[in-house]
Amino acid sequence: MDGMVVAFFVPTVLFMVVVAPAWLWMHYRSKQQVQSELSQTERMNLETLELQAERMLERIDTLEAILDAQTPQWRKPTPPE
Repeated sequence: MDGMVVAFFVPTVLFMVVVAPAWLWMHYRSKQQVQSELSQTERMNLETLELQAERMLERIDTLEAILDAQTPQWRKPTPPE
C-alpha cells in the first residue's frame, strides 16, 4: 500500500512543481503575443483616427491663427473676479 502511495505521490508532486508552472507560463505568454497584434480592422480604425487627428490639428491651427489676427489678447488668462 505504501509503495502505491509513493508511486502516485512523487510523479504528482513533480508535475505540480516542474511541468504545471512551465505549461501555464508558456500558455499565457502565447496568448499575450496573439493579443498584442492588431487585427486588420483595428489597424484600419487606427489609421482613420490618425487622419482625423491630423485634420483636427490643422483646424485648430487655423482657428488659432484667426483668433490671433482678430483678438491678439485671447491667449492671456482673464483675472479671477
